[in-house]
Amino acid sequence: MQFSLPVLLSIFIALSNASLLPQQVVLKCSPSDDDNSLSSTNRGLDTEGRDSMKVSRTGKDVQSVSFLDRYFGESFLDMNSVMTTTSTFNSGKKAPLPLPDHLSSLMINDDYEYPDKDDLRDINGTSTLYRGGEFGGINTFAHVPYANCYNPDFFDSEEFDIAIVGAPFDSGVSYRPGARFGPSGIRMGSRRLAPAYSVYRDGFDPYSNWAKIVDCGDPPVTPLDNRIALDQIYRANRAIGKHKTTKHNKSKHPKIFTLGGDHTITLPAIKAAYENWGPITVIHFDSHLDTWNPYYFGGNVTEYQSVNHGTYLHWAHEKGLLTNSSIHAAIRGPYPGRRDVEHDIACGFDRVLARDIDKIGTKGVIEKIRNRVGNGAIYITVDVDSMDPANTPASGTVEPGGWTSRELLTILDGLEGLNVVGGDVVEVAPPFDTVAELTSITAAQVADSIISLMILKDDEEDKKREIEEK
Repeated sequence: MQFSLPVLLSIFIALSNASLLPQQVVLKCSPSDDDNSLSSTNRGLDTEGRDSMKVSRTGKDVQSVSFLDRYFGESFLDMNSVMTTTSTFNSGKKAPLPLPDHLSSLMINDDYEYPDKDDLRDINGTSTLYRGGEFGGINTFAHVPYANCYNPDFFDSEEFDIAIVGAPFDSGVSYRPGARFGPSGIRMGSRRLAPAYSVYRDGFDPYSNWAKIVDCGDPPVTPLDNRIALDQIYRANRAIGKHKTTKHNKSKHPKIFTLGGDHTITLPAIKAAYENWGPITVIHFDSHLDTWNPYYFGGNVTEYQSVNHGTYLHWAHEKGLLTNSSIHAAIRGPYPGRRDVEHDIACGFDRVLARDIDKIGTKGVIEKIRNRVGNGAIYITVDVDSMDPANTPASGTVEPGGWTSRELLTILDGLEGLNVVGGDVVEVAPPFDTVAELTSITAAQVADSIISLMILKDDEEDKKREIEEK
């Protein structure tokens, strides 16, 4: 379509007519006495008639204070003595013109009073004045305090009830490496966890409860020799277990939760738990059995390769660390050999297949697990590949068709009351995670759920004792 010059001039003149332009809309938080005006006499008045643009809540005269000084507080007020009205080339600067009412109404005038310069409660963590605690301090799990757990001089003085420890090890993985970065990834994923009440348990907050929870950091695990690395993880867990517990804890030994690491790290963790709690019953959430005969899974090459993330439960049973009441859940990975199930049964395990949840639901899965494991010392280990890759894509060996994170968390919560003495979440490989940190965040929530079970068991027993005493 083409326009002649006269037509274009007519359009330009029409658009230049102010009456054709949309009228300016003034944003107001409350209606004024006169809808057609927004003068200083009816703008920013509180219920007592105070003009917040002129007088602060504490009675300070702020009408001569600039917007920057009002918005950023003392940090800008202190700069008045060094500010100049001369530009870089010694030419005079023009003072900014005051904003007209219709623009001033759009500025931030919330009448905020800044804390005293020496008030550091929100900086040192003694009080939360603002939102933002997710990003402060040393990066521990869920912002729990860091503890020196490996120095024998502190075994008596450094008391705690639950310890979180990382195991940066992935030399036992058979497919995708990267889980050595799992502990740091899970801690990053736990930044949003903090003292707060559960939606599903009235009045329950795991981080402001009777149990003192600490983060022991990660032992310096060597990436060059599996034998040394696994022994380091064992000795680190053993050292943690030698610490005293608080006076609120009837147990003599702290409970330990491990951030993996590939699934091989469960073997040294169970070994250390056995020394404090006796024979261990394992609840194993995984898509694979992990009780495979080492001869058929690595051990037929060298004995060194026989200990890996597919054989650690075989070795745990062989070494007498386990009861015969353990159970797998979410199994769906293929069996390499025809006798794998037979060997699994010999290792003391039963199985809940991934698709069983479609038949019996989460309630049926919970019931089957509880009926199997009994009341002994229980260790819960969760491979993130128990969940579907849609929920946890960054695992060492992905298997489609897994449970959702909601289904797994529901099942974990359904195990409340069991004697959970230890646990882990493993096979988190951050290099394969999404930019949204799906796997790390989900793994952190799984850890939160298992730690909660450790707290709830003792809390439940205390309530029973109180009822009996009455």
